[in-house]
Amino acid sequence: MAARADSFSLSNRTALIIGGSGGIGREIALGYAHAGARVLVAGRDQAKLDRISQELGGSNPKHIVYATDVRKPSAIAGLAERVEAEHGPVDVLINCQGSTVIKPSFEVTEAEYDLILDTNLKSVFFACVEFGRRMSQRGGGAIINISSVAADYGWAKAAPYCASKWGVAGLTQTFAAEWGQFGVRVNAIAPGFFLTDLNRDRMSADRRAEAERRNAMQRMGDPEELVGAAIFLASQSAGFVSGATLRVDGGYLASGI
Repeated sequence: MAARADSFSLSNRTALIIGGSGGIGREIALGYAHAGARVLVAGRDQAKLDRISQELGGSNPKHIVYATDVRKPSAIAGLAERVEAEHGPVDVLINCQGSTVIKPSFEVTEAEYDLILDTNLKSVFFACVEFGRRMSQRGGGAIINISSVAADYGWAKAAPYCASKWGVAGLTQTFAAEWGQFGVRVNAIAPGFFLTDLNRDRMSADRRAEAERRNAMQRMGDPEELVGAAIFLASQSAGFVSGATLRVDGGYLASGI
């Protein structure tokens, strides 16, 4: 059957975007709202949540934000209970939460390591399990994890981040294999170099120039350029896509290492 224009619509779907108040998550939230979804956003920073709330329509009851620290499994469980009580089942879950440090591995502290792994990997595991269980019981749903091209190759001065993203890639394929029988699709998007709130102040001019030089398109990505991939993976058009990682990297990895 040929794809129809409405097969990319997210109308009548409820999407929860964890980490959706800034950077890549914010762009996906705005893109999902434009595609017709009810957009719910969870994050830690209340100021950023207030901003995305206004951008999504302010007092529009269709779009709601939740202040939640998803590094705590109990907080994820509480978020799931509250969201379903207030808005019904979540059809699409996006795990977009992230943290990093860029420094030599010899200098990484235990606190920094724990922050990155708890944010980037532990919270993704428990969010997938919490919402994936509910989706499995209902007979379907879509989960999209934001991975990274750092899950393909190690990068100097980013050891904890790389470890977390390799973990996300593994979780994505494992959950897809486990939950496909219940109609739950689990996929990932692997962005290349995008200038976001996460790395804007951490990336040196030299590191940015090197990233642009090695990229086939010779530039950094714009976070808006990730929205189409996120809509596709959540839509009916991706009904038989699961366990996949869609790279959106401007040809960075295709150019070799």
